[in-house]
Amino acid sequence: MNAPRVVIGLSAVIVAVTEESPFVLTTREADGGISGLPFGPFDPAGDRTLELSLRGWVQEQTGFDIGYVEQLYTFGDRGREMPLADIKGAAPERLLSISYLALTPSRAKLDRAGAHWRSWYDFFPWEDWRDGRPRVIDDLIAPKLKAWSQSAADKDAVVQRRVRVRLAFALEGAVWNEERALERYELLYEAGLAPEAARDRARFEGKPTPAITATAGLGAPMASDHRRILATAMGRLRAKIKYRPVIFELAPELFTLLHLQRLVESISGLELHKQNFRRLLDRTGLVEGSGEFDASAGGRPAELFRCRKETLSERPVGGVHVPAPRGE
Repeated sequence: MNAPRVVIGLSAVIVAVTEESPFVLTTREADGGISGLPFGPFDPAGDRTLELSLRGWVQEQTGFDIGYVEQLYTFGDRGREMPLADIKGAAPERLLSISYLALTPSRAKLDRAGAHWRSWYDFFPWEDWRDGRPRVIDDLIAPKLKAWSQSAADKDAVVQRRVRVRLAFALEGAVWNEERALERYELLYEAGLAPEAARDRARFEGKPTPAITATAGLGAPMASDHRRILATAMGRLRAKIKYRPVIFELAPELFTLLHLQRLVESISGLELHKQNFRRLLDRTGLVEGSGEFDASAGGRPAELFRCRKETLSERPVGGVHVPAPRGE
């Protein structure tokens, strides 16, 4: 019996953050298909390292050279949809995708057709709590997930589903945890609410693949399992800004403290208390005044700060404090 053919693919979640939103670099098929993440094959014979391979074809697909990069996760579930356009030769029986998270301080101009910067809240609208609890949770998601919970095979399964839904979407007094982005998406997928679920089920059963259409309020679908990969990156970055100073990989060289706060809010999807943020930032010793001021906003000029890189080499440094979301 022949061993199944396995192909290793590499996918990249490339993030640039503005005060408006975190943006991810996406690609789109030439025929007008749905968005996906930059994806390409790893050639064991020709590519010296995984990361160099990643950097090479990201530049080829998007015209963009990535900076900071770290390995995110390996996805290899049987039945994953194959991004065939990016894999040369016969389709493998199993695709392993090694994903990476890359950070950049600005949205570089893209010179490849189909490459775009898109807000990650286009794909996960329920994750943005900066203006309070999103209405879509209580108006659409909670009722559908509660009905799904009740459809479980037995009482124990009903209880288990209800607990998962309650904790993930902060229902019935539970507190919102912004880091659980992947868990929330996987609940929607398991309940059949994510449009990718019907596509993947048909593909796994060998049936014709239905066209994917977005459902209002449930976010834009993505190719393959790229929305799952993006949710994983969202949770990782939201957690990491709390314990590592990666926010400075996403900030300009000079910034106001308010701008830095807005970047953290953009990533976490939460509103922060101005005085608390600055007090806790002072304790880290990570920023210092530049002696320059920003007068572009009008009114009293705001001092510009920079990251104090000496601190990073002097001692272990944490990230920035992100509180629980404000009450209704």
